[in-house]
Amino acid sequence: MRSLRPVLLSLLACSGLGATSVLAAEEQLLAHRAIYELSLGTASDRSGINAITGRMAYEFAGSQCEGYTTTFRFVMRIETDETNRLSDQQTTTFEDSKGETFQFVNKTYLDNALDREVKGVARADGDGTRVDLSKPQKETHTLEQTKFPVAHLKEALAKAKSGGGFYQTTLFDGSDDADTVVLTAVTIGKPRAIAEGDPERKAAALLEDGSFWPVTIAYFERSEERGEETPDYDISFLLHESGVTRSLRMNYGEFSIEGRLIDLTLFEPTAGEACKP
Repeated sequence: MRSLRPVLLSLLACSGLGATSVLAAEEQLLAHRAIYELSLGTASDRSGINAITGRMAYEFAGSQCEGYTTTFRFVMRIETDETNRLSDQQTTTFEDSKGETFQFVNKTYLDNALDREVKGVARADGDGTRVDLSKPQKETHTLEQTKFPVAHLKEALAKAKSGGGFYQTTLFDGSDDADTVVLTAVTIGKPRAIAEGDPERKAAALLEDGSFWPVTIAYFERSEERGEETPDYDISFLLHESGVTRSLRMNYGEFSIEGRLIDLTLFEPTAGEACKP
């Protein structure tokens, strides 16, 4: 299974959005920690998976002045007829406020032993994206111009506020070997309000923005001729104006994982100097 991409999606990217829309999204982003309970959604016989249990923790902090830090941990136990394995993915990133620099460290543990570590920094300019890796070995990749995760999220929020619908964009998030820009196909539905019987209503009670948008993001490897290609995987979730996501469904084809928001902590905004022009 490919590394899980966090469910967060440029300020300087060619998105076709006006500055007012992007700033509106920026003003609403909340520093927070969200905890999700993971379970097996569906699984085909070919997958061999009998059960999945686990937790996912996602923490977002920062501002337009100082940039954004995210920490992400995805702990999952997979049970099959032959084995019972524990996977622990840990990611820390920093994205500058202009969407020009993205630092990342990804560590994957299998049964409590470090299996893989990828560390590097990506820098975007008008011509492309340069990725300098220090782990697992020093190497450099030159990729196409793209967005980083927070800029991707801002674009999604701005698109949602302008009516939603379908659009395509690209993303680099440092996952896997950190050598690929992926194409993302994003579908955003109409805004809804939290229903009385919503199973996540209690966990989401701290959110003043009770409405949300249903979002689905399909991820494709870049290729010259995609045609009607099936996505590598897709993620569906409910997106609040604050940037908080819930009701996750991660579909990998042969199986899917569901994530239910069970705890939400909001942090006070950083008290800093006003952004300098």
